[in-house]
Amino acid sequence: QVQLVESGGGLVQAGGSLRLSCVASGRTFSSYTMGWFRQAPGKEREFVSAIIWDGGNTYDAASMKGRFTISRDNAKNTVYLQMNSLKPDDTGVYYCAASASRRATLTYQYDYWGQGTQVTVSS
Repeated sequence: QVQLVESGGGLVQAGGSLRLSCVASGRTFSSYTMGWFRQAPGKEREFVSAIIWDGGNTYDAASMKGRFTISRDNAKNTVYLQMNSLKPDDTGVYYCAASASRRATLTYQYDYWGQGTQVTVSS
């Protein structure tokens, strides 16, 4: 089992930045691909970004590419999502997840999920 706890969400004005963190406990964190997803009210959960176990490869959704950056620190069992130039459309609950698959961009590929952290971007 892997337990995931997100933090760092909040209210920010359009154009601002936030950094989300996700701390993992349980089984070996460094062996998992870690991902971020988000879900806006009334919408499906969508992929944001993922990073493989050693940080050597990342995968980003096209709409966030260049604005969001994923990184990980295996010594701290933590994955981060730096979000810049935020827009009101970025509002939603952001979830951290762990996958045993290398290239994991779909929700069904993820085995463990956090409870989510709310991000609200005001215009």
